[in-house]
Amino acid sequence: MPAGRAGAGAGGAAVALVPAAAAACALPPSVILTLPTDLYIAGAAITVAATALMGGAAGRLPLLQPRLLWVRPAVLPRDVTSYAGFLVFLLLSLVGLLGVRDPMHNLMTLLFWTGVWVALPLASLLLGNLWRPVNPWHAPVRIARTLLGRTGRVGLSRLGHWPAVTGLAGFAWFMIVSLAPDDPAVLAATALCYWAAVFVLAVAEGEEWVEQGEFLTVFFGLIARVAPLWREPAGDGQVRMMAGWPGTQVLAMPALSRSGIAFVTLALAVLTFDGLVETFWWMALVGENPLEFTGRSAVLWVNSAGLAAAWAATAATILGALALGRRLAGRESGFATGPVMLSFLAIAAGYHAAHYLVMLLTAGQYTLAALNDPFLRGDALLGLPAYYVSLGFLTDRAVMVAVYSAQFAAILGAHLLAVLLALHLARRGGAVRAAAHLPLTALMVGYTVMGLWLLSTARVG
Repeated sequence: MPAGRAGAGAGGAAVALVPAAAAACALPPSVILTLPTDLYIAGAAITVAATALMGGAAGRLPLLQPRLLWVRPAVLPRDVTSYAGFLVFLLLSLVGLLGVRDPMHNLMTLLFWTGVWVALPLASLLLGNLWRPVNPWHAPVRIARTLLGRTGRVGLSRLGHWPAVTGLAGFAWFMIVSLAPDDPAVLAATALCYWAAVFVLAVAEGEEWVEQGEFLTVFFGLIARVAPLWREPAGDGQVRMMAGWPGTQVLAMPALSRSGIAFVTLALAVLTFDGLVETFWWMALVGENPLEFTGRSAVLWVNSAGLAAAWAATAATILGALALGRRLAGRESGFATGPVMLSFLAIAAGYHAAHYLVMLLTAGQYTLAALNDPFLRGDALLGLPAYYVSLGFLTDRAVMVAVYSAQFAAILGAHLLAVLLALHLARRGGAVRAAAHLPLTALMVGYTVMGLWLLSTARVG
């Protein structure tokens, strides 16, 4: 596993591991595997199933209503924060291209993987979409279109989210399969090429196209809908601070289009395969010895095929369960695919949090150290004393029990929220028979078991 993504893990399928193989893994699972994880998993499965069955039979569901906290002027205009985000991106790209090649000391690698891909989504799950104000395309595209005098479009908006689906697929391959995703120069060059491609398309179509055609913007925008706190534009430079039960925003969203459904199923598949590819089970399946892993180049093609297969299996399973639910609903008008698919945003959000928690605790230390002393001169720019990165907590039973408990809570909580949202969304078109929820209930239970299993199984170090 690349150093910059150490400790990451998530989703897969249940498998029995012999004690000798499990004990040989010196990563967190070597501690977690000593816990009664089968009881955790069974308890979570029963909880999700009972919640879904009782909710499906209930005549009324808890109301999820937003509440206004306050209205205040925006601290900075979005154009200013976006342009600042663009300048930071350029600076980090230069650091990646010209700085040290050690990913544990180069801010490009550390801030992208730990900051943008882990910390920012986790913060957005609590405080709403934090990517939107710092999006590095919005202001540069608006400036370019103004200077060029361009006001027209070229029709990219008709493609829906398909460009974002393509971007997410390419990113997933780069992150999970490619040979050097943590190499600062490779990461910086790839990021610059991607930024330039999106910039050209957005200049041709308009800066608002980024909201539906750029995968990071779409991903952040979707998972942030689960947040209990969020901001909304109120006009005249004002913003509204809103609060509500997690998922309240999801119920106000329009039904997902086909491209939106493709994006959500791909996002779920990416998280699943990112964890599955590290397990002893997958290594055995592809003929690799997990204790003597020969490297990414040896499994490049099989992992590429596995990523595609994971997406196909995820989409087929979810869409199949929803189709069967509609069939059981009979002539009732509810249980449409587009609305009900929105409930899986809770699973994607919760799984992202659980999946990358250990990475945040490990690589996050390197990120703080690099920010505190970016030039390795003994500086203390953050005011932190010199310290050594410590990963000893990974072998501390009490700490790892706490970490696994947090991951367990994130997975179980996300699935319970997904069940509640699905019950609401299934009734968007009318009443739905309780039996129509059975396929989706089985799927939710299976997803719960799958996610918790991979958080507790042995992985390649």
